[in-house]
Amino acid sequence: MVAEAEKCTEAGAIGLLLRREGLFSSQLSQWRKEAEADGLNGAPPKRGRRPKVTHSRESKELAQVRQENERLRSRLAQAELIIGAQKKLAQAFESILSQSKDGLL
Repeated sequence: MVAEAEKCTEAGAIGLLLRREGLFSSQLSQWRKEAEADGLNGAPPKRGRRPKVTHSRESKELAQVRQENERLRSRLAQAELIIGAQKKLAQAFESILSQSKDGLL
């Protein structure tokens, strides 16, 4: 059926084919997906529910470590900004003190 639908080149030809055969477009879409999957790995898709994806303990720990790393990077950036501001403030005070010692103020 998929091969026959692929042969349809005119506008509306696939719709006509589906009506003639009493099929829905969703069925054709599903068959196309299955045919594509068969072409890629040669095995039909497994039926039934998909297995639950369980995250291993290592992947959970890795996610936690990454999150902690990002939090610490943020705190480091903030601390570097504060240290930079403190250095500028200290330089300004030194300048003021040196000017007052020289009698300029």
